[in-house]
Amino acid sequence: METIQVVAIAASVIALLFAGFLSSLVLKKDPGSDRIQFIGDAIQKGAMAFLSREYRLLSIFVVVMAIILGVFVDLDVLDRIGRETNDGVPRTAIAYLVGAFGSGLAGFIGMSIAVRANTRTTVQAMEGLNPALRVAFNSGAVMGLSVVGLALLGVTLMFVAFNNDASIVAGFGFGASSIALFARVGGGIYTKAADVGADLVGKLEQGIPEDDPRNPATVADNVGDNVGDVAGMGADLFESYVGSIIATVALAVVGSSTLGGSTGELDLVLFPLLVASIGIFSSIIGTFLVRTGEGANMGRLLWSLRTGIFSAGALVLIGTAALILSMGLDFKLFWVVLTGLLAGQLIGTASEYYTSYEYSPTKKLAEQSETGPATIMIGGLGLGMVSTVIPGVVVIVAMWFSYYFAGLYGVALAAVGMLSTLGITLATDAYGPVADNAGGIAEQAGLDPEVRERTDALDSLGNTTAATGKGFAIGSAVLTALALMAAYAQAVQIEVFNIMDVKVMMGLIIGAIMPFLFAALTMQAVGRAAYAMVQEVRRQFREIEGLLEGTADADYARAVDISTTGAMKEMVLPGVIAVVVPVGVGIVLGAEALGGLLIGSIATGFLFAIMMANAGGAWDNAKKYIEAGHLGGKGSDQHSAAVVGDTVGDPFKDTSGPALNILLKLMSIVALVFGPLFVSI
Repeated sequence: METIQVVAIAASVIALLFAGFLSSLVLKKDPGSDRIQFIGDAIQKGAMAFLSREYRLLSIFVVVMAIILGVFVDLDVLDRIGRETNDGVPRTAIAYLVGAFGSGLAGFIGMSIAVRANTRTTVQAMEGLNPALRVAFNSGAVMGLSVVGLALLGVTLMFVAFNNDASIVAGFGFGASSIALFARVGGGIYTKAADVGADLVGKLEQGIPEDDPRNPATVADNVGDNVGDVAGMGADLFESYVGSIIATVALAVVGSSTLGGSTGELDLVLFPLLVASIGIFSSIIGTFLVRTGEGANMGRLLWSLRTGIFSAGALVLIGTAALILSMGLDFKLFWVVLTGLLAGQLIGTASEYYTSYEYSPTKKLAEQSETGPATIMIGGLGLGMVSTVIPGVVVIVAMWFSYYFAGLYGVALAAVGMLSTLGITLATDAYGPVADNAGGIAEQAGLDPEVRERTDALDSLGNTTAATGKGFAIGSAVLTALALMAAYAQAVQIEVFNIMDVKVMMGLIIGAIMPFLFAALTMQAVGRAAYAMVQEVRRQFREIEGLLEGTADADYARAVDISTTGAMKEMVLPGVIAVVVPVGVGIVLGAEALGGLLIGSIATGFLFAIMMANAGGAWDNAKKYIEAGHLGGKGSDQHSAAVVGDTVGDPFKDTSGPALNILLKLMSIVALVFGPLFVSI
């Protein structure tokens, strides 16, 4: 085993140990009164019930796919791949199973601590803003460090086990992508069905506050925050992290040639593992720098998180520079890593600008509520569309610079650089659902309004960091997908995809269709699941005597079950299509057409995902801006109009938009794994 691989494994173990340490800090905090614990237990049981049912269903898909990989890729029964050694060991299938397990485990760990941190954040909010921030952030850091620790450990062990063969290790990425897609789609459908049901009936029809205990969908909504925005997001970035490393290793030969032979191929294979290791240590240090004071405004809260992220990024650059000099590598690699880091920050900042009510775009969107729901819908769609320009330009510039310095290897390495600080970047995103749940628990437990004010401040920050995180996730997704596409081209030995070739053009159009089809399926799924939830909430208000008056309890368990059942049913078709379509295109039209499919899906999917995420985030924060006392405040006509926008935006930003990231990467990794089967067609 190479020394560098030992370092990567050690960094992974340290990340997991530190995540365990942070978990202990969170769990030592007071879980609160009996009422607070009762609500927290209901959320925890609902989240675990959902995850259990989801993983049982996914296990069927995983086993079937592992068999397919073993038969057609490892055993090569069609004699298409032509591997020199075929000893009957299903190496790709094994890697696939390990990747699926790692992705699922990362999501489980993150959600397990999140559902326990909810009540503790509520209790700490009674004491002050900073104690609440620390608990919520520490729980998010558990998610972040678990993801990077498990991902780097898994991919490193796979490279060790399979002699740095990226074609086999790609199976690990495929397993991670499979779980990520279903986790994102299933969790997104669940949370938005509950959220829409709670808002439409509770806020608009009955006129009761958000998170009111009288609303039967309240607990289901709280559960959804954890299964969608914690477990789903964790699985999403787990496979981005893995995919970027796999693509970089796969392109090491290309990189060595591009750099003029000054850097050996083995060094380029191992380099991304070391960059990721440096990122882990930097993220751990950054977590200690997140602090704030009582009465901090949104700007100060944002800066407290940025301090940790920016410090981690600076440490990555210092460590990378020292690493390159000590290994005698070409210093061009430093500029590539810098390009990736800067691109990630710029895309995240652009998302923040368009979605935070600290800035004019969302404020102006909120003002459009004065003329009703129609204008705020039009304004939100327009805002989402224009918000694609900056991220698109940033990705173009990042591709140009990284390719200039190190060719296609540089494009893949830029994605590694962008994701190097994922341990803390994901922490700032995953903490948001905890703060949101804490506010809901405070409302349901009837705590002092000051407590809810503190949790609302953290929740508003969480909405902004979530939008930033989604932008970051999308940016990393497109770079990772591009890198995987380059690895695919190398695997099938195609130097150029000629768009004048009719098959390539056919594949390109199919690829361009896929994000729209996928988004349509997930949006419609949310609509159907939300319809069932709305009917159930209306039924309970109608049939449970005294519920609206607060003298009777809602049937929370029934609402949770409806969201769970709807999500399980609706997530299957989108997930299967994401795998079947690229394989089908490869079988029918060939390897060139499959390359065209990847080009088309990346081009349209990237911009579509940005548009949906930012439009949804802007609608959400426009509503919160009004709820903060502007433009008539809560209960006004403007507020009702903003609630409509927020309701439409929910599946935009939390279901369809984020799921598109995984679609792009999943189709790319499917192409990489199965590509050799289509070469001779």
